[in-house]
Amino acid sequence: MEEAEEAAAEAEEAAEAETEEAAAEETPAPENEKKGFFKKKEKKDKRDEQIAELTDKVKRQLAEFENFRNRTEKEKSQMYAVGAREVIEKILPVVDNFERGIKSVPEEEKDSPVASGMEMIYKQLMTVLEDLGVTPIEAVGQEFDLNLHNAVMHVEDEEAGENIVTEEFQKGYKYKDAVLRHSMVKVAN
Repeated sequence: MEEAEEAAAEAEEAAEAETEEAAAEETPAPENEKKGFFKKKEKKDKRDEQIAELTDKVKRQLAEFENFRNRTEKEKSQMYAVGAREVIEKILPVVDNFERGIKSVPEEEKDSPVASGMEMIYKQLMTVLEDLGVTPIEAVGQEFDLNLHNAVMHVEDEEAGENIVTEEFQKGYKYKDAVLRHSMVKVAN
């Protein structure tokens, strides 16, 4: 019986040893717990970095898109201005011909339907051009300005002042603030 008791005691000790080993495997040592804690923190730090990086990328993309939108809006308005300018430049000779046609109507025919029709069309055309921002350049009686006038003749006239425009051969026009066509003028010296 002693042998049986000894065998039972050995079996109990072996079972206790196995239980302790299993418990040790299931619960990591405090050192392992610290490593696991830091690993989680490292993962959290990496996620925070990724979030910050992605947030920065989104902000940059939004800024780039806003710059793109502003740039295309500016280009669009410039293209409109250039297109409008080209069309207006092509219409100006028609305006000149209307002015010549109205001036060439004899005095006795000024009240005729054709002459009054030309006058009305001319006025309507000038109103539309003014609405678009086209204005005629004042020349006669003004001091010669190289930015607005193109002197094609010089005349000695003591009654007119120095560098004063005495006659306009072709009317000049501005589109908004830019000169579309310089006035062709005669200047007194």
